[in-house]
Amino acid sequence: MVKKFETLLKKGEISDDELKELLELRSSKEIDFKLIDIRELYEYKEKSISGTDHLYPTSKLHLHVKDFEKIKQSSIILYCRTGNRTGEVLRILKRMGFERVAHLSKGIVDFSGEIKTDADEPK
Repeated sequence: MVKKFETLLKKGEISDDELKELLELRSSKEIDFKLIDIRELYEYKEKSISGTDHLYPTSKLHLHVKDFEKIKQSSIILYCRTGNRTGEVLRILKRMGFERVAHLSKGIVDFSGEIKTDADEPK
């Protein structure tokens, strides 16, 4: 799966099943990546993917440029509600030189893995 992960990062899209598998591999320390929700805080609190590392809402993305720069060399997976916002943010990050970034293609609405409700904001 490690080679497949590299291919997914180059492709820029990750499916529901692939993210579930990647989260399992990350929990067993076989791979590492940052899972970032780019929805608004109220959306995150309603429903979020277990294992989310950061919340960087698109409305405040300009405030998180330095945060993104700190993890530029990391593997990054973005998610939003349906995949539209992450598609835009993915293009922005690629133009900024990010090479190891992908997004959950159909967003959290299609995610069948472990979900949190009423979640605290990730640190």
